[in-house]
Amino acid sequence: MGAKQQRRWSVKAIIFDLDNTLFDHTGCAVAGLRSWVAGLGIVPTDELIAEWFVIEEDQFNRFLAGELTHQGQRRGRLRAFLPVLGLPVPASEAELDEVFTGYLTQYTNNWIAYPDARPALEVARGNGWRIGVLTNGSTRQQNAKLQKIGLADLIDVVCTSESLGFSKPDPRAYHRVCEALGVEPSDALMIGDNLELDVVAARAAGLTALHLDRPAGMSLLDLLR
Repeated sequence: MGAKQQRRWSVKAIIFDLDNTLFDHTGCAVAGLRSWVAGLGIVPTDELIAEWFVIEEDQFNRFLAGELTHQGQRRGRLRAFLPVLGLPVPASEAELDEVFTGYLTQYTNNWIAYPDARPALEVARGNGWRIGVLTNGSTRQQNAKLQKIGLADLIDVVCTSESLGFSKPDPRAYHRVCEALGVEPSDALMIGDNLELDVVAARAAGLTALHLDRPAGMSLLDLLR
């Protein structure tokens, strides 16, 4: 595997996206949401689940754009989703936060890494590569995920949009994580599930990048062979 790999790339560091690349965000969110909604006395239909993700994407993009704080986008999700459930929206932010804690607890309880995540990190470590994570999200939550799913010990650098002050696809995000890893962009390989953010934009910033297409049955180990 090593010889074949060296023919494909000559890199000194590998950078992974986190959500839906190393960490099964969608699976955890679906499981958490079903438990939370059922606890509210409502049947968690596929339609409700789909609507949650539409709202999540909209509100999270507002967070990335600097329009909302991380907690603010959580409140925004509830303001949009509770009426879909036929439930009243609490008047105060404190009450909204309390309601969101119900979902967050269930989501956190379901946190899990993909089965191929740690083996892929071990391959990278065995190749002598520095390992980074570049993720659009909250510094505290993203690091907590890595700790809980048992991957933090294999990662050298974690850069979040919150800590950087800008997010993917801003080229500065890719350059900053390379700088933190001590490598030039041309010596770094980025892998992620989002074609635009993790591949197209990474390549535009001077990195080598590969798309992880999990719905097509692809694994991280497939990309490292």
